[in-house]
Amino acid sequence: MDQGTAQTFDPELVFGAAKWLGLHPGRRLPLSGCFNFRDLGGYPTVDGRHVRWRRLFRADGLARLSYADHWTLSGLGLATVIDLRSPREISERGCFEATGDVSYYHLPMTSTMPGDEELAAWNDPEFVAARYLTMLLEGAGTVSRSLQVLAELPSYPAVFHCSAGKDRTGILAAVVLGLLGVPDEIITGDYMLSREAMVQMLAWMRQEHPDAGDALEHYTSALLSVEPESMQGFLNGVRREFGSFDGLAGALGVENLLSELRAVLLEQG
Repeated sequence: MDQGTAQTFDPELVFGAAKWLGLHPGRRLPLSGCFNFRDLGGYPTVDGRHVRWRRLFRADGLARLSYADHWTLSGLGLATVIDLRSPREISERGCFEATGDVSYYHLPMTSTMPGDEELAAWNDPEFVAARYLTMLLEGAGTVSRSLQVLAELPSYPAVFHCSAGKDRTGILAAVVLGLLGVPDEIITGDYMLSREAMVQMLAWMRQEHPDAGDALEHYTSALLSVEPESMQGFLNGVRREFGSFDGLAGALGVENLLSELRAVLLEQG
């Protein structure tokens, strides 16, 4: 199942995959307090299986969820929330209001947010791909613990998220899908689905914070940067560093959980 060879970016294949993935009516959940909450179900693997629907989700921040949004998630039977944000983000923006039926895990992937110089370079796909790999290495403990949680059937349905649902969430989504054997063009296509959500998020930020002006524009380029080369570069970086996604699992100390992870998330054709 594991693909251990670096792959060349094929624009036609990736853009076609992104369009196909985004057209599925059940992909995005229409929540008023989230812009990037979507299902990772339905994605094919190289061995002919598919990721189960309504089992695993990825999202942006969950602190703005409305009562109706909570009702929607309750209807899904949501059991687990994995929050990848830093302690500072939680302190400033709040977090998901977990009930007795939902397990909440705060597993920050990084303790610091990008500085000004880093934000300025965020529209360079090579820089972003390298930064994603660094974040994976620095957040190895978070990724390992997240995979431990996601390998347990009672954890589902589950969602993992950061603030925008694009970068840290994109890294963990790529790792999970890579370990399941989902092809690169599908992983990259899923990553690109954040483009539309980022445009919507930026419009909301401008409406809610009209006086932010220059400060908001400072983050615009980094927020809207969702380039396929960034994700493909990251996937190739994983293989260059670890040989394969199974090799990554070995480095994370979770290779013994792969059969459980695949059993709970995959179904035949």
